[in-house]
Order: sequence, then structure tokens, then C-alpha cells
Amino acid sequence: MPERRAAAGLPSPVAPVNAPARQTRVVLVTGPSGAGRTTAIHVLEDMGFEAIDNLPLSLVDRLLTTDGDARPLALGIDARNRDFSTQAVLLLDDRLTGDPQVAADILYLDARRDVLVNRYSETRRRHPLAPQETPGAGIEREIELLQPVRARATVLIDTSDLSPHDLREEVERLFHHGGAPGLALSVQSFSYKRGLPQGVDLVLDLRFLRNPHWEPTLRDKDGRDGDVMAYIAGDPRFADASARIRDLILTLLPAYMEEGKAHLSVALGCTGGQHRSVAVAEWLAKALAAAGWRVSTRHRELERRAAIAPAQGRSSET
Repeated sequence: MPERRAAAGLPSPVAPVNAPARQTRVVLVTGPSGAGRTTAIHVLEDMGFEAIDNLPLSLVDRLLTTDGDARPLALGIDARNRDFSTQAVLLLDDRLTGDPQVAADILYLDARRDVLVNRYSETRRRHPLAPQETPGAGIEREIELLQPVRARATVLIDTSDLSPHDLREEVERLFHHGGAPGLALSVQSFSYKRGLPQGVDLVLDLRFLRNPHWEPTLRDKDGRDGDVMAYIAGDPRFADASARIRDLILTLLPAYMEEGKAHLSVALGCTGGQHRSVAVAEWLAKALAAAGWRVSTRHRELERRAAIAPAQGRSSET
């Protein structure tokens, strides 16, 4: 495989270009309370990371200089840290990303405000930033406090519609090479009617392709179905457009790696997020995987539909 990739002019997907031989992998795990930060840290620990939660920020540099091996680190950071401040986190990120011996990421766990409020209501916990007030007040303060850190995030996961099991799978997909630096790709489909996904890098509009929704025999199927894929592939514009999309991304990947990017998310949208975007996302993920890249695939609207169906079934039984 390495020989074939070199012949094709593509870099290895498991180590960044010109990377030092023994970089220390560091993942700063943060996000608003209740968004899944603790779960993510536990997952990384299970994957072989040395996990430390609420470590004072002033001790991070000392930890890196005293650790002789290159074991990956997962460091949980939130407003409860002893010397926490937004500026301190940003300065720490600057130091880590500027160190050639470190491969650093900020993993930001996020969720909608209403979801965070519901999670606090279920647990009856007090919010650390509003111990004497409603959880909503603390959530608003924390979201505002962390906004500059969120903007720096290299990996952002919205857990609003994810179960703990779903979150575990997502973290494992993004960091499943034992913490080895590299570029992980995420290809996802979405519906423009529900808005753009959060935290994506590249967005492509597929509404120019013919829509299977208008074919009665295909309407209730999705883009993973062979008949739907064949219908979309039969559009005279599909072959040229899909090849250009694939070639564009393959052309950009080495440049993103040279910039030290650890994760790249590509979002493909159509009207309903059921047919065209799903089919092309599946096709693109397979094409990128065939070229040797690490790829995960998600279909936002199909996942939402799957999550709603069990709840509707329970309602109809009562």
C-alpha cells in the first residue's frame, strides 16, 4: 500500500507530512457541562490515552516535559479547572500547536441549549457556574465563556441527538488509530431545510442532481438503496460532477495535512437529506477509503428519523 500511494503522489494517511518521528499526541477535551465531555474522556482513556480531567492548565507544560515516552494524552478542561480562563486555554493551544514535538487538537463537545437544560433537569445537578441559580443561567454563561475556544476547535461533535453509545462510536472513529497523528475524514449528508451541520469544513450542494423524491417507487427509500443510487447515477451530470468532487478533495488533502489538520469534515446537502446527499456521501466515502484515507460516514437526517421512530412506536402502544 505505501508503494502504491507513493506512486500515486499521495501522502500516507497515518502520519502528517514532515512530522517529527515521535510527536506526543495531545487532545484538549472541552465544551459546556452536560455535552458529553466526561464520556469522551473515558472513551479516549479506553483507547490508550492517558486521561487527566480538570488538570490545572499551568501543569500541562510540565507534564509534557517530564513524560519521556510519546503516550497520547487526553486532558479534560472546563470552567471548574483551578486556573481556568478563556485566555489561558487559547495561550495553551498556541503553545501546543507551535511545538513541533506535539500534535495537538481541541475536541469540543457541544449541544443545543434546550438539550443541555433537559439533561440538567433529568440529573437535578447544579450548574458549576450558577450553583444558586437555574441551570439555564449557568449554561448561558458557560456557552458565552467558551465561544472563543469553540472557534478554535479542530474536532467538534454536536451531541444533541447522540446517545452515549453514539458518542463513543464517534470518538472512536475520529481517534481510532491509538492517538497516532493523521487526518481523519468525516463525510456526512444533510438537509438544507434543517440548516447546515455544525463544525463542517467543506459544504457541497447536490440539489442540481435529479431528485428521486419525484419517483413514487423511490420516494420512501434512501440513498443507500441500489435503485436510488442507480437513478441518481443515471443523471447525465453525475459522472463528471462526482469525479470532480472526488478529485478536488484528494487534491486538497495533502495541503490540509501539511497545515497539521487532524480532522476534515465534508458535508453534502440536498433538499431532504434522504436521497441525493446520502447516495453521493456513500459513494464519496468509498472512493476516499479506496485511496487509503480514514473515512467515517454519517447521515444526519436518517439518524434523526431512526431516533424518532422508536418513540413513535412507544406512543402508539400506550
